[in-house]
Amino acid sequence: MTKRPNIIIFNPDEMRWDTMGHMGNPAAVTPFLDSFAKEEAVSFRNAVCQNPVCVPSRCSFFTGLYPHVHGHRTMAHLLRPGESSLFDELKNSGYYVWMNGRNDLHAGQYEGWIESIADEIFYGGDAKPSPGPKDPNIRGDMDGKNFYSHYEGELNVDENGINYNRDDEAVDACIKRIKNKVDDRPLCMFVGLMFPHTPYAVEEPYFSLIDRKKLPPRVKPEECTGKPRMEQRLRDFQHMQDYTEEDWDELRAVYLGMCTKVDDQFKRLCDALKEAGEYDNSAIFFLSDHGDFDGDYGLPEKAQNCFEDCLVKVPFLIKPPKGEAIDPGISDSLVELVDFYATAMDYAQVEPNHTHFGKSLKPILADRSVGLRDYVCCEGGRMPGETHCDESHVNGPNGSPPSFVYWPRQSAQREDDTHLKGTMIRDHRYKYISRYDNNDEFYDLEKDPGERTNEINNPEYREVILKMQREQLRWYQGTCDVVPLDFDARFNKEMLFAMAKAQCDTEEELEVVRESVMAGDKMPFVFEKLRLFREGKKN
Repeated sequence: MTKRPNIIIFNPDEMRWDTMGHMGNPAAVTPFLDSFAKEEAVSFRNAVCQNPVCVPSRCSFFTGLYPHVHGHRTMAHLLRPGESSLFDELKNSGYYVWMNGRNDLHAGQYEGWIESIADEIFYGGDAKPSPGPKDPNIRGDMDGKNFYSHYEGELNVDENGINYNRDDEAVDACIKRIKNKVDDRPLCMFVGLMFPHTPYAVEEPYFSLIDRKKLPPRVKPEECTGKPRMEQRLRDFQHMQDYTEEDWDELRAVYLGMCTKVDDQFKRLCDALKEAGEYDNSAIFFLSDHGDFDGDYGLPEKAQNCFEDCLVKVPFLIKPPKGEAIDPGISDSLVELVDFYATAMDYAQVEPNHTHFGKSLKPILADRSVGLRDYVCCEGGRMPGETHCDESHVNGPNGSPPSFVYWPRQSAQREDDTHLKGTMIRDHRYKYISRYDNNDEFYDLEKDPGERTNEINNPEYREVILKMQREQLRWYQGTCDVVPLDFDARFNKEMLFAMAKAQCDTEEELEVVRESVMAGDKMPFVFEKLRLFREGKKN
């Protein structure tokens, strides 16, 4: 085996695909990611997550499995002992696995299990708390426009002129380990950030860096028809109807400023790899788990059963180790985050220990024009009676009070007819969304890139819709379950001996059968040894 590369995974949370300058957003300021994509990596314009919230998405892209396969489609069902992922597979194959504590992947109730899948986990929490917002009362009254907006605005800085947060602490810890390797094992390093997840808040110079005048027009709810019930119910509960366009611009600019800080942190990590002499021998992955409404459709944050591009298309950039083929730039190929798992395992030269549905993206990295998928899929929501998170207890004795910033989303998710399951399938031009209550959606992305008009009942698209429905069914049929790669014995040794001993005529034959069974032979071989014993006695 040739020298195996480091696998470096940088994972911001809730960063939508168009927050980077090289994706065409004139207000975005991401100079390092832009140069990274131009010179050393492939950046995927059409990378789709498999669920629009963090836990199901990460359970998917760290295993190569879709959320529906093992039921990892809620915030309350994480990977459990017995379920393998990229981390334990690489650790067991000789990688030194480092991660920070925020991975939203492994169930925490099994004592010692999370620690068993990594060599080192950085939990942090030792740094002094970062300074809060300049206006500590910015949320205002409960009936005000900001109370549920998730907007906190400009953050204070400390006596050194910085706002050092948990993400900075994790990045610095990762850098420290890179510069001080424990041994000669290749590294698998996972940095899971909080930014640019809500609250929308950032310090200078990021707060003022974004030119508000360059922000592209947002998609307004009054421009839309046929949108999902979830979006209207969120607006009902969040009561942000008094938000002006200037208010939305401030929220959107702060969100982009948070993405600029992520860009700086990613640059620091890459610079550390170079200083340590580890950059060339590293496969580097930059990907987010899902996106953010960021004002589109009159909403902040996200919704788990909505599938607009702002939620399901994410940044996904890959730099291969030196010596591997690379055609740097932007690829328009359709890819899914399950492909991250397949690609990382491919570079690590590790054979997956379970069936998965990812495709190694090496061919596209070598030639950006290559296409591996005709369709990409995403899924979310729940069945009636199920619980997604803790919304079943909203306003209950142990539930979230209305003062909690997530109360509107939990309240909407509590409604069975609002938080119903949905599944999206899309190609380069069309997007079809199937919903459990038949309130389906269909968009012509070429004519309507903002997904403003639901064309599900437009006869012009009847044949296209039928085709996409068939393809979605074919996808479900091909991915609905997996058969383990190992095999179970149908009989234990006692069962097998009981079946075989009836064929024995002598104590000698019985001993042959007993030895064969105890040696672990399967039934055909037990009887074959008995036959050979009898033939030997005849001869």
